[in-house]
Amino acid sequence: MTIVLGLVGLGFLVVFHEFGHFIVAKLYGVNVETFSLGMGPVLLHHKCGDVDFRLSLIPFGGYCGMKGEKDYQKALEENLSEIQGEKDSFYGTHPLKRLLIAFAGPFFNLLFAFIAFFIVALVGYSYYDADTQVRMADTVYEGTESIAHKSGMQDGDIIVSINGKNMDYFTDIAQYIAMHGDEDLTVRINRDNNFFDLIIHSDLDKETGSGKIGVVSSNFDKERFYGPFPVGKAVCEGAFQTAFMLKSVVESVAILFKGINISSAVCGPVRITTLIGDTVSEGFKEGLHSGLVSSLKLLSLISISLFFTNLLPIPILDGGIIVFAFFEFIARKKIHPKVLYYIQIAGLFIIGLIVILAVSSDIRYFISRGNL
Repeated sequence: MTIVLGLVGLGFLVVFHEFGHFIVAKLYGVNVETFSLGMGPVLLHHKCGDVDFRLSLIPFGGYCGMKGEKDYQKALEENLSEIQGEKDSFYGTHPLKRLLIAFAGPFFNLLFAFIAFFIVALVGYSYYDADTQVRMADTVYEGTESIAHKSGMQDGDIIVSINGKNMDYFTDIAQYIAMHGDEDLTVRINRDNNFFDLIIHSDLDKETGSGKIGVVSSNFDKERFYGPFPVGKAVCEGAFQTAFMLKSVVESVAILFKGINISSAVCGPVRITTLIGDTVSEGFKEGLHSGLVSSLKLLSLISISLFFTNLLPIPILDGGIIVFAFFEFIARKKIHPKVLYYIQIAGLFIIGLIVILAVSSDIRYFISRGNL
Protein backbone atom coordinates (compact mmCIF):
# COMPACT_ATOMS: atom_id res chain seq x y z
CA MET A 1 0.00 0.00 0.00
CA THR A 2 2.92 2.32 0.77
CA ILE A 3 4.29 1.93 -2.76
CA VAL A 4 0.84 2.52 -4.30
CA LEU A 5 0.34 5.73 -2.30
CA GLY A 6 3.84 6.87 -3.23
CA LEU A 7 3.28 6.21 -6.93
CA VAL A 8 -0.02 8.08 -6.85
CA GLY A 9 1.55 11.08 -5.09
CA LEU A 10 4.60 11.27 -7.32
CA GLY A 11 2.50 10.52 -10.40
CA PHE A 12 0.18 13.41 -9.56
CA LEU A 13 3.11 15.83 -9.47
CA VAL A 14 4.29 14.64 -12.89
CA VAL A 15 0.77 14.91 -14.37
CA PHE A 16 0.38 18.40 -12.92
CA HIS A 17 3.71 19.27 -14.56
CA GLU A 18 2.50 17.96 -17.93
CA PHE A 19 -0.78 19.84 -17.50
CA GLY A 20 1.26 23.05 -17.46
CA HIS A 21 2.71 22.17 -20.88
CA PHE A 22 -0.82 21.31 -22.07
CA ILE A 23 -2.42 24.61 -21.00
CA VAL A 24 0.26 26.89 -22.47
CA ALA A 25 0.58 24.86 -25.68
CA LYS A 26 -3.17 25.24 -26.26
CA LEU A 27 -2.93 28.92 -25.33
CA TYR A 28 -0.32 29.53 -28.04
CA GLY A 29 -2.08 27.48 -30.70
CA VAL A 30 0.17 24.43 -30.65
CA ASN A 31 -1.90 21.33 -31.39
CA VAL A 32 -1.87 18.88 -28.47
CA GLU A 33 -2.52 15.42 -29.86
CA THR A 34 -2.45 13.28 -26.70
CA PHE A 35 -2.64 13.74 -22.95
CA SER A 36 -2.22 10.65 -20.80
CA LEU A 37 -2.73 9.87 -17.12
CA GLY A 38 -0.15 7.17 -16.53
CA MET A 39 2.42 5.60 -18.83
CA GLY A 40 2.66 2.47 -20.97
CA PRO A 41 -0.19 0.60 -22.68
CA VAL A 42 -3.42 2.59 -23.07
CA LEU A 43 -6.35 1.19 -21.08
CA LEU A 44 -9.00 3.76 -21.99
CA HIS A 45 -9.08 6.78 -24.25
CA HIS A 46 -11.55 9.40 -25.37
CA LYS A 47 -11.01 12.01 -28.07
CA CYS A 48 -12.23 15.47 -27.21
CA GLY A 49 -11.66 17.90 -30.07
CA ASP A 50 -8.12 17.34 -31.35
CA VAL A 51 -6.87 15.81 -28.08
CA ASP A 52 -6.86 12.08 -27.37
CA PHE A 53 -7.20 11.81 -23.57
CA ARG A 54 -5.82 8.50 -22.28
CA LEU A 55 -5.70 6.41 -19.14
CA SER A 56 -2.61 4.22 -19.27
CA LEU A 57 -1.61 1.09 -17.40
CA ILE A 58 1.33 2.27 -15.29
CA PRO A 59 0.10 4.78 -12.65
CA PHE A 60 3.31 6.77 -12.71
CA GLY A 61 3.17 10.25 -14.21
CA GLY A 62 1.85 10.94 -17.67
CA TYR A 63 2.70 12.80 -20.85
CA CYS A 64 1.54 15.56 -23.14
CA GLY A 65 2.13 14.76 -26.82
CA MET A 66 2.26 17.79 -29.11
CA LYS A 67 2.06 17.97 -32.88
CA GLY A 68 5.39 17.99 -34.66
CA GLU A 69 7.47 16.30 -31.97
CA LYS A 70 8.58 13.82 -34.66
CA ASP A 71 9.71 16.64 -36.98
CA TYR A 72 13.10 16.52 -35.29
CA GLN A 73 13.55 12.85 -36.20
CA LYS A 74 12.38 13.56 -39.73
CA ALA A 75 14.96 16.35 -40.11
CA LEU A 76 17.71 13.94 -39.06
CA GLU A 77 16.60 11.18 -41.39
CA GLU A 78 16.33 13.51 -44.39
CA ASN A 79 19.55 15.37 -43.49
CA LEU A 80 17.77 18.75 -43.42
CA SER A 81 19.59 21.90 -42.35
CA GLU A 82 16.85 22.83 -39.90
CA ILE A 83 13.81 21.34 -38.22
CA GLN A 84 10.77 22.23 -40.29
CA GLY A 85 7.29 22.29 -38.86
CA GLU A 86 3.85 23.76 -39.35
CA LYS A 87 2.85 26.82 -37.32
CA ASP A 88 0.62 24.78 -35.02
CA SER A 89 3.42 22.32 -34.23
CA PHE A 90 5.95 22.42 -31.40
CA TYR A 91 9.02 23.07 -33.57
CA GLY A 92 7.10 25.29 -36.00
CA THR A 93 5.93 27.80 -33.40
CA HIS A 94 7.85 30.96 -32.46
CA PRO A 95 10.88 30.16 -30.25
CA LEU A 96 9.63 32.39 -27.43
CA LYS A 97 6.33 30.49 -27.41
CA ARG A 98 8.26 27.21 -27.37
CA LEU A 99 10.31 28.57 -24.46
CA LEU A 100 7.16 29.42 -22.49
CA ILE A 101 5.57 26.03 -23.28
CA ALA A 102 8.70 24.32 -21.92
CA PHE A 103 8.78 26.60 -18.85
CA ALA A 104 5.09 26.01 -18.07
CA GLY A 105 5.72 22.45 -16.82
CA PRO A 106 8.23 23.41 -14.10
CA PHE A 107 6.18 26.52 -13.31
CA PHE A 108 3.14 24.35 -12.57
CA ASN A 109 5.28 22.38 -10.09
CA LEU A 110 6.05 25.68 -8.36
CA LEU A 111 2.36 26.61 -8.57
CA PHE A 112 1.37 23.33 -6.90
CA ALA A 113 3.78 24.05 -4.03
CA PHE A 114 2.20 27.48 -3.55
CA ILE A 115 -1.33 26.03 -3.54
CA ALA A 116 -0.30 23.30 -1.08
CA PHE A 117 1.37 25.76 1.30
CA PHE A 118 -1.68 28.03 0.97
CA ILE A 119 -3.97 25.16 2.06
CA VAL A 120 -1.66 24.27 4.96
CA ALA A 121 -1.71 27.92 6.09
CA LEU A 122 -5.52 27.95 5.89
CA VAL A 123 -6.01 24.82 8.02
CA GLY A 124 -3.01 25.37 10.34
CA TYR A 125 -1.40 22.80 12.64
CA SER A 126 0.39 22.46 15.96
CA TYR A 127 3.64 20.74 16.90
CA TYR A 128 6.08 20.47 19.78
CA ASP A 129 9.46 22.16 19.97
CA ALA A 130 12.10 22.98 22.56
CA ASP A 131 13.61 26.21 23.81
CA THR A 132 17.15 27.24 22.86
CA GLN A 133 18.84 26.07 26.05
CA VAL A 134 21.21 23.31 24.96
CA ARG A 135 23.30 20.48 26.32
CA MET A 136 26.55 19.19 24.88
CA ALA A 137 26.20 15.97 22.89
CA ASP A 138 29.35 14.45 24.48
CA THR A 139 27.84 14.79 27.97
CA VAL A 140 24.58 13.14 26.89
CA TYR A 141 25.79 10.38 24.58
CA GLU A 142 28.90 8.46 25.57
CA GLY A 143 31.54 8.21 22.87
CA THR A 144 30.37 11.21 20.86
CA GLU A 145 32.17 14.47 20.19
CA SER A 146 30.88 18.02 20.45
CA ILE A 147 32.54 20.78 18.45
CA ALA A 148 30.47 23.31 20.40
CA HIS A 149 31.84 21.97 23.72
CA LYS A 150 35.42 22.12 22.45
CA SER A 151 34.78 25.71 21.32
CA GLY A 152 33.75 26.82 24.81
CA MET A 153 30.00 26.16 24.98
CA GLN A 154 28.66 24.49 28.12
CA ASP A 155 25.56 22.60 29.29
CA GLY A 156 22.77 25.04 30.09
CA ASP A 157 23.93 27.74 27.67
CA ILE A 158 21.16 29.51 25.77
CA ILE A 159 21.79 30.13 22.06
CA VAL A 160 20.47 33.61 21.28
CA SER A 161 21.50 33.96 17.64
CA ILE A 162 23.70 32.45 14.95
CA ASN A 163 25.43 34.75 12.45
CA GLY A 164 23.08 37.52 13.62
CA LYS A 165 19.90 35.49 13.00
CA ASN A 166 17.73 35.20 16.11
CA MET A 167 17.03 31.69 17.40
CA ASP A 168 13.64 31.37 19.11
CA TYR A 169 13.32 27.58 19.27
CA PHE A 170 15.62 24.58 19.04
CA THR A 171 14.21 23.73 15.59
CA ASP A 172 15.51 27.10 14.37
CA ILE A 173 18.98 26.14 15.58
CA ALA A 174 18.87 22.67 14.00
CA GLN A 175 17.60 23.96 10.64
CA TYR A 176 20.16 26.75 10.41
CA ILE A 177 23.15 24.60 11.33
CA ALA A 178 22.02 21.80 8.99
CA MET A 179 22.27 24.18 6.03
CA HIS A 180 25.65 25.64 7.10
CA GLY A 181 28.03 22.74 7.41
CA ASP A 182 31.80 23.29 7.28
CA GLU A 183 31.44 27.02 8.02
CA ASP A 184 32.54 29.43 10.74
CA LEU A 185 29.45 30.33 12.77
CA THR A 186 29.23 33.28 15.14
CA VAL A 187 27.04 31.98 17.98
CA ARG A 188 25.77 34.45 20.59
CA ILE A 189 25.43 32.79 23.99
CA ASN A 190 23.47 33.70 27.11
CA ARG A 191 25.15 32.12 30.13
CA ASP A 192 23.67 33.18 33.46
CA ASN A 193 22.55 36.48 31.85
CA ASN A 194 26.04 37.16 30.52
CA PHE A 195 26.11 37.54 26.73
CA PHE A 196 29.14 36.75 24.58
CA ASP A 197 30.02 35.33 21.15
CA LEU A 198 31.70 32.06 20.25
CA ILE A 199 33.18 31.22 16.84
CA ILE A 200 32.32 27.60 16.09
CA HIS A 201 33.37 25.85 12.89
CA SER A 202 30.53 23.45 12.09
CA ASP A 203 31.16 19.90 10.97
CA LEU A 204 29.72 18.54 7.72
CA ASP A 205 28.23 15.06 7.75
CA LYS A 206 29.55 13.58 4.50
CA GLU A 207 26.75 11.00 4.39
CA THR A 208 23.76 13.33 4.79
CA GLY A 209 25.15 16.71 3.79
CA SER A 210 23.93 18.25 7.06
CA GLY A 211 25.93 20.53 9.29
CA LYS A 212 26.27 19.86 13.03
CA ILE A 213 28.02 21.30 16.07
CA GLY A 214 27.18 18.70 18.73
CA VAL A 215 24.35 20.22 20.76
CA VAL A 216 21.10 18.55 21.84
CA SER A 217 17.87 19.44 23.57
CA SER A 218 15.68 16.90 25.33
CA ASN A 219 12.77 19.04 26.43
CA PHE A 220 10.46 19.15 23.43
CA ASP A 221 7.53 20.38 25.51
CA LYS A 222 6.81 23.76 23.89
CA GLU A 223 3.64 23.56 21.81
CA ARG A 224 3.80 25.80 18.75
CA PHE A 225 0.99 26.76 16.42
CA TYR A 226 1.16 27.53 12.73
CA GLY A 227 -2.05 29.24 11.58
CA PRO A 228 -4.80 28.88 10.76
CA PHE A 229 -4.58 32.14 8.81
CA PRO A 230 -7.28 34.17 7.05
CA VAL A 231 -7.28 33.91 3.25
CA GLY A 232 -5.19 37.02 2.58
CA LYS A 233 -2.52 36.06 5.10
CA ALA A 234 -2.60 32.45 3.86
CA VAL A 235 -1.80 33.66 0.33
CA CYS A 236 1.23 35.56 1.66
CA GLU A 237 2.29 32.52 3.70
CA GLY A 238 1.96 30.30 0.64
CA ALA A 239 4.23 32.61 -1.35
CA PHE A 240 6.74 32.97 1.51
CA GLN A 241 6.96 29.23 2.22
CA THR A 242 7.37 28.46 -1.49
CA ALA A 243 10.19 30.99 -1.82
CA PHE A 244 11.82 29.75 1.39
CA MET A 245 11.65 26.12 0.27
CA LEU A 246 13.06 26.98 -3.18
CA LYS A 247 15.95 28.80 -1.49
CA SER A 248 16.55 25.74 0.70
CA VAL A 249 16.59 23.41 -2.32
CA VAL A 250 19.15 25.63 -4.10
CA GLU A 251 21.30 25.74 -0.96
CA SER A 252 21.04 21.96 -0.63
CA VAL A 253 22.32 21.53 -4.19
CA ALA A 254 25.22 23.87 -3.41
CA ILE A 255 26.15 21.62 -0.46
CA LEU A 256 26.72 18.76 -2.94
CA PHE A 257 29.88 20.59 -4.04
CA LYS A 258 31.36 20.53 -0.53
CA GLY A 259 32.68 17.00 -0.96
CA ILE A 260 29.83 15.01 0.58
CA ASN A 261 29.06 11.40 -0.34
CA ILE A 262 26.58 12.08 -3.16
CA SER A 263 25.59 8.42 -3.45
CA SER A 264 24.29 8.55 0.13
CA ALA A 265 22.84 12.06 0.14
CA VAL A 266 20.90 11.81 -3.14
CA CYS A 267 17.44 10.18 -3.10
CA GLY A 268 16.33 8.15 -6.09
CA PRO A 269 12.79 7.50 -7.35
CA VAL A 270 12.28 4.36 -5.25
CA ARG A 271 13.20 6.06 -1.99
CA ILE A 272 11.13 9.15 -2.86
CA THR A 273 8.13 6.96 -3.70
CA THR A 274 8.51 5.05 -0.41
CA LEU A 275 8.95 8.31 1.53
CA ILE A 276 5.74 9.74 0.07
CA GLY A 277 3.85 6.52 0.78
CA ASP A 278 5.11 6.33 4.37
CA THR A 279 4.33 9.99 5.03
CA VAL A 280 0.81 9.76 3.62
CA SER A 281 -0.11 6.49 5.38
CA GLU A 282 1.42 7.43 8.75
CA GLY A 283 -0.03 10.94 8.61
CA PHE A 284 -3.58 9.77 7.97
CA LYS A 285 -3.28 7.20 10.76
CA GLU A 286 -3.10 10.16 13.13
CA GLY A 287 -6.16 11.76 11.55
CA LEU A 288 -7.37 13.53 8.43
CA HIS A 289 -5.91 16.88 9.44
CA SER A 290 -2.45 15.51 10.26
CA GLY A 291 -2.40 13.41 7.08
CA LEU A 292 -3.38 16.36 4.90
CA VAL A 293 -0.74 18.67 6.37
CA SER A 294 2.15 16.18 6.33
CA SER A 295 1.32 14.98 2.79
CA LEU A 296 1.01 18.48 1.34
CA LYS A 297 4.27 19.65 2.95
CA LEU A 298 6.25 16.70 1.60
CA LEU A 299 4.69 16.89 -1.87
CA SER A 300 5.48 20.63 -1.92
CA LEU A 301 9.16 19.95 -1.24
CA ILE A 302 9.33 17.31 -3.97
CA SER A 303 7.41 19.54 -6.40
CA ILE A 304 9.84 22.41 -5.84
CA SER A 305 12.72 19.98 -6.37
CA LEU A 306 11.12 18.97 -9.68
CA PHE A 307 10.84 22.65 -10.61
CA PHE A 308 14.53 23.21 -9.99
CA THR A 309 15.69 19.95 -11.58
CA ASN A 310 13.66 20.40 -14.77
CA LEU A 311 15.10 23.88 -15.29
CA LEU A 312 18.70 22.64 -15.29
CA PRO A 313 20.18 23.47 -18.73
CA ILE A 314 20.57 19.82 -19.65
CA PRO A 315 19.39 18.69 -23.11
CA ILE A 316 16.13 16.64 -23.12
CA LEU A 317 15.03 18.43 -19.91
CA ASP A 318 12.78 21.50 -20.07
CA GLY A 319 15.79 23.63 -19.16
CA GLY A 320 17.63 22.44 -22.26
CA ILE A 321 14.63 23.20 -24.49
CA ILE A 322 14.44 26.67 -22.96
CA VAL A 323 18.13 27.32 -23.67
CA PHE A 324 17.81 26.15 -27.29
CA ALA A 325 14.67 28.23 -27.86
CA PHE A 326 16.32 31.30 -26.37
CA PHE A 327 19.36 30.79 -28.62
CA GLU A 328 17.10 30.58 -31.68
CA PHE A 329 15.36 33.80 -30.65
CA ILE A 330 18.61 35.71 -30.11
CA ALA A 331 20.48 34.30 -33.13
CA ARG A 332 17.35 34.39 -35.35
CA LYS A 333 18.30 31.00 -36.77
CA LYS A 334 17.42 27.42 -35.93
CA ILE A 335 19.95 24.99 -34.51
CA HIS A 336 21.11 22.40 -37.02
CA PRO A 337 19.41 19.04 -36.26
CA LYS A 338 22.74 17.16 -36.13
CA VAL A 339 24.18 19.66 -33.64
CA LEU A 340 21.05 19.27 -31.55
CA TYR A 341 21.34 15.49 -31.85
CA TYR A 342 24.88 15.36 -30.47
CA ILE A 343 24.01 17.75 -27.67
CA GLN A 344 21.05 15.59 -26.72
CA ILE A 345 23.21 12.45 -26.74
CA ALA A 346 25.45 14.20 -24.21
CA GLY A 347 22.34 15.12 -22.23
CA LEU A 348 21.13 11.52 -22.23
CA PHE A 349 24.53 10.43 -20.97
CA ILE A 350 24.33 12.92 -18.09
CA ILE A 351 20.77 11.88 -17.22
CA GLY A 352 21.80 8.22 -17.39
CA LEU A 353 24.61 8.81 -14.90
CA ILE A 354 22.21 10.63 -12.56
CA VAL A 355 19.67 7.80 -12.79
CA ILE A 356 22.36 5.17 -12.09
CA LEU A 357 23.61 7.20 -9.13
CA ALA A 358 20.09 7.69 -7.74
CA VAL A 359 19.03 4.04 -8.14
CA SER A 360 22.29 2.71 -6.69
CA SER A 361 21.84 5.11 -3.77
CA ASP A 362 18.34 3.70 -3.20
CA ILE A 363 19.62 0.12 -3.31
CA ARG A 364 22.34 0.84 -0.73
CA TYR A 365 19.81 2.68 1.45
CA PHE A 366 17.32 -0.20 1.52
CA ILE A 367 20.08 -2.79 2.03
CA SER A 368 21.33 -0.82 5.03
CA ARG A 369 17.79 -0.88 6.44
CA GLY A 370 17.49 -4.60 5.86
CA ASN A 371 14.67 -4.19 3.36
CA LEU A 372 16.47 -5.91 0.49
